[in-house]
Amino acid sequence: MTESEPAGALEALTSPTLKTRHAFFTRQGGVSTGIYASLQCGPGAKGDPEANVAENRRRAAAALGVAPENLVSLYQAHTDKALAVTAPFSRADAPEADGMATAVPGIALGVLTADCAPVLLEDREAGVIGACHAGWKGALAGILEATLEAMAGLGAERTRIVAAVGPCIGPKAYEVGPEYEARFVEADASNARFFRPGADDRRLFDLPAYVVARLSQAGVAMSSALNRCTYAEEPAFFSNRRAVHRDEEDYGRLLSAIVLEPSS
Repeated sequence: MTESEPAGALEALTSPTLKTRHAFFTRQGGVSTGIYASLQCGPGAKGDPEANVAENRRRAAAALGVAPENLVSLYQAHTDKALAVTAPFSRADAPEADGMATAVPGIALGVLTADCAPVLLEDREAGVIGACHAGWKGALAGILEATLEAMAGLGAERTRIVAAVGPCIGPKAYEVGPEYEARFVEADASNARFFRPGADDRRLFDLPAYVVARLSQAGVAMSSALNRCTYAEEPAFFSNRRAVHRDEEDYGRLLSAIVLEPSS
């Protein structure tokens, strides 16, 4: 396979919870090769040529029905910062944040993940969408609530917002140390329910269940998770943790996106 040849057809998962056009893209259908094969959409993957990333994102944008320049993604840093998007921005000008919202038709909000949870949100009545990157750190710090606030600033109401949690590392693969559980329990004793015993003193953390619970506690109308594990399902997904366990130098980034369509 050359760098100009796709590995296969582009694949995208959708959630029945969302009615707005969206996609949780798998790793299939792009032009990247090697450890990045094939729909690697993150500019942060330093070993993947920029031309490959641009072509992969162009394909994803086409599948969403938007121009490539209207597919935006942030400089993600596991923060609790979310912002409103009023116009497309280039990858070079991407703000540092992990959540965003827009009320502008034709803009696709994209999230890049490789084990963390991508969350896509909508308030169809208000004509507002949102997207956020929820790793354990950001979720615990409040990125979900910050994204809801960004949506509310554009006219959305939490009681109308629905959310879908895309592919992320699953509870059978997310092994952490006891200090990790202690951090969550210190924040809220009820968080103990998201952990179960692993090998020796290790714990297994249920990230998608935790994210759904935070969304529910924040008052959204409905939230659900696809419950697809990025670590376990190698043909479909990139995984940071899997790459670390194999001592690979880097890993690909999956794209999840939602686009606000013009009202009829």
